[in-house]
Amino acid sequence: MTFCLETYLQQSGDYEIHMKRAGFRECAAMIEKKARRVVHIKPGEKILGARIIGIPPVPIGIDEERSTVMIPYTKPCYGTAVVELPVDPEEIERILEVAEP
Repeated sequence: MTFCLETYLQQSGDYEIHMKRAGFRECAAMIEKKARRVVHIKPGEKILGARIIGIPPVPIGIDEERSTVMIPYTKPCYGTAVVELPVDPEEIERILEVAEP
């Protein structure tokens, strides 16, 4: 899947920002607290075609009923945000495949 998160956020209203202009630790804590299901990945893993960066292990929130993922998104000069995006069920499966045990 080719996906540019920056372009998606600019062109779509189909996402939710739960926190913005924060530090990575605060965003990770929010995902741990708010997500229905949390899995952890290693920094550098591709989620939605983008490499996820952060302090390991990086939490990814998954809501299989709504088919959404909650990810930390770091943008230089703006800090880190927690963004929840709709995804295909296949993307959730890919995330689960790279999740740490």
